[in-house]
Amino acid sequence: MVQRQLKDRPHPEHGYRSCLGLLNLSRRYSRDRLEQACARALSINSASYQSITLILKQGLDQLPLPLAEEESELADLPVHTNVRGPRYYH
Repeated sequence: MVQRQLKDRPHPEHGYRSCLGLLNLSRRYSRDRLEQACARALSINSASYQSITLILKQGLDQLPLPLAEEESELADLPVHTNVRGPRYYH
């Protein structure tokens, strides 16, 4: 998450404040919860300090990660040779 915070900004110095915020969250929440919240934020492509704090406050870090869209779409499809899936149409 820290690498993403520093990489996404035009100047790495702009990401320092977010990184400090993440360090402060480690004082209030356990390392495991913070790691899970960061993983969830990265999986939904919302790697911001605010997203992570909301995930932690709402306890979403303790829920299983959602399946990727493609995996969940394919899970709903019937198994048949004529069903091609979404990749066929790209």
